[in-house]
Amino acid sequence: STTIDGMKIFAACTDRMDPVTSYVETSNLQRINLNMGLDGNPQATGNIGGSLDLRIKKFGFGQLPNQLNISSGFEGNAHQKVIGADAALSNSLFYANLGAFYRHAGNYHTAGYQEIAFSQFHKVNTFVNLGFQPADNNIIESTFIFDKATDVGYPALSMDVSEALGLITSLSYRREAIQGVFSRWETKLYYNKITHEMDDTHRPNVVIHMDMPGRSTTFGAYSLLQGTLRKHNFSINWDAYCNVLYADMTMYPLNQTPMFMLTWPDVMTNNTGLALSDYISITDCQSLKLSFKGSVQHRNIRNTEGLEALRIYFPDIAKSKTETSGRLAANYQLLCGLEWSLGAGVGSRTPTVTEAYGYFLNNTFDNYDYIGNHRLFNEKALELSLAAKHCFKHVNLSADIDAFFFSDYIVGTVDSRLSHMTLGAKGVKVYRNLQSARIINASLDVEFRISDFCLKVNGKYACGKESTGNRLPFIAPLSLRTDLNYSYGHFFFSLTGDVVDKHRDYSPKYGESPIDGYNVWKAAASYYTDFSHLRLTANVGLENIFDRRYTTYADWNALPQKGRNLFFNLAIQIL
Repeated sequence: STTIDGMKIFAACTDRMDPVTSYVETSNLQRINLNMGLDGNPQATGNIGGSLDLRIKKFGFGQLPNQLNISSGFEGNAHQKVIGADAALSNSLFYANLGAFYRHAGNYHTAGYQEIAFSQFHKVNTFVNLGFQPADNNIIESTFIFDKATDVGYPALSMDVSEALGLITSLSYRREAIQGVFSRWETKLYYNKITHEMDDTHRPNVVIHMDMPGRSTTFGAYSLLQGTLRKHNFSINWDAYCNVLYADMTMYPLNQTPMFMLTWPDVMTNNTGLALSDYISITDCQSLKLSFKGSVQHRNIRNTEGLEALRIYFPDIAKSKTETSGRLAANYQLLCGLEWSLGAGVGSRTPTVTEAYGYFLNNTFDNYDYIGNHRLFNEKALELSLAAKHCFKHVNLSADIDAFFFSDYIVGTVDSRLSHMTLGAKGVKVYRNLQSARIINASLDVEFRISDFCLKVNGKYACGKESTGNRLPFIAPLSLRTDLNYSYGHFFFSLTGDVVDKHRDYSPKYGESPIDGYNVWKAAASYYTDFSHLRLTANVGLENIFDRRYTTYADWNALPQKGRNLFFNLAIQIL
C-alpha cells in the first residue's frame, strides 16, 4: 500500500508504468515512512506485505519569514538536466511553500556506451502547500500537486507513454495539544486524478498500431484521533475512499476496421475501514504494540460492454460484489543488554481490479495475456518476525528475520483452452488461488563510527517458494552493501559499493532467467559555504565507477542498467 500524506492514490496504467511515487518531487518530501509486513500506517489498506507513506514537506508556522531555493543538475549518462526552484513564507498565522521542477533526459547508455533506445523522458512537477492557524493549535492545511510527464520511453516494453498527468489535492483540519485523554485530532478530505496515455506511434515495425489510455479517479477522507491513558499511547483511525478505474485499448489493423476492448471495465471501488493501535509501555524495558484494521469493500462494474465481455469466460459474474479484509498484528520489545523485538500478525487482502476484472492484459515479462477472475478468494498471510540490536561504543549491530506464510496466494496460471490476443504471446493466464506460498527475508547490519568516519555494511538474503515447489519471481539474491562516509566541517564524502550474488533461485515459470552477479561502486562529495544570507551547495559524484555491465533481479526483461555516470548539481538557498 502506497499513500501520499495518508491519501490513497491508484495508478492508472494496466501495465503498472506509473507508480504512485512518480507523482511526487523529492524537494516536496519531508520523509518517507516505510513499514514492513502487517503493521502498517492506519490509512493503508490490504498491506499484508508492507506500506509506504510519502510525507509532504510542510514549512510550518513561525519559521524563517521567507526562503528561496534554486537548484540545477546534470547527468552525463542520458544527458539528464534538472532545474527547479521552491520558496517558502511563514509567520505565526500562515505559511506557504511552493515549487516547480523540470526534468529532461535522453536515452541512457549501458557499460561500453551502448545506447538503450526509448529510455528518454520529460517531466514537470509543481506543488503548493498552504497552512492557516486561526487559533492556537487549530490548523487548516491544503496541498496541491500537479505532475505532467511526456514522451516517456519504456525500452523493456512494446509501448511508450505519450502523456501521464497527475492532479493531487487535499484539505485538512488538525487540532494539536488537546487537553485530557485525547491529544491530537486530524481530519482530511482529498481528491486525485491520474490520466495515462500509452501508445506505440514512435516504435518501428509495429504490426498493429494501438492506443491504451487509462484513468484513475479517487475521492477519500480519513479522521485520526490520538491519545494517551496511563501506559497506553493509542490511535483510532477511520478512513473511506471511492476509486474508479477505467482503461481501454483500440487496435488499428491496416485497411481494416479498428478493434476496441475494455481492459478495466470502469470499476468503482468503495472502501471504508477502521484502524486501532495501542503502544503499551509495560515496564522501563518492555513494551508491546498492538494494531488492528478491518475494511469493508464494495465493487461495481459500471460498463455494460465490459461486463458482457467478462461473461464470455465467467457467465456467473455479477455486476457488483462486497468483500471484507483485515489485519491484526502484535510486536513485543525487550531491552536487556540486547534490544529484542518479536512480532506476529495475520491479515488478508482483496484481489486488485486487475486480478479480479482485468481483460487480456499482456505481461511482457513472461509474454502471456492475463485475464482476471472474480471468483478469487482473499489472499491471506501469517507473518512472524524476530530482530535483535546492540550498541557498543563505536559499533552498532542489528539482525532481523521475518517470514510470510501465505494461503490462497494469487498468481496467474496458464489456461490452455484460451487463445491469446497479443501477437507473439505464448498463451493466456487466468488469475487463480494457489494453496500456499512462503517468503523469508533476513538481514544483518554493522555500523562502525569513529571520529568523522562512518562505515556501514548491510547483508541481505531472501527466498520464496509456492506450494507447487516453483520459485516465486522477483526474489532478491544474496547481496552486500558497503557505505563509507566521511565528514569534516562543510565537506562530505561517501563511497558506496554493491556486491550481488548470481541470481540462482530464479523462476522460469514466471519468465525469469539466471542473471550474473556483479559489483558496482559509486563515489560522491558535497560542499557548502555561506555568504551573508546565502548558502551555496555543490554536489558531484560518479556512479558505476568501473563501467560494469549489469542487470538486477528486478529489471524488466533483464534490461541492463546505466553505465558510468558523472553527475553534478548546484543549489542556492537564499534566506
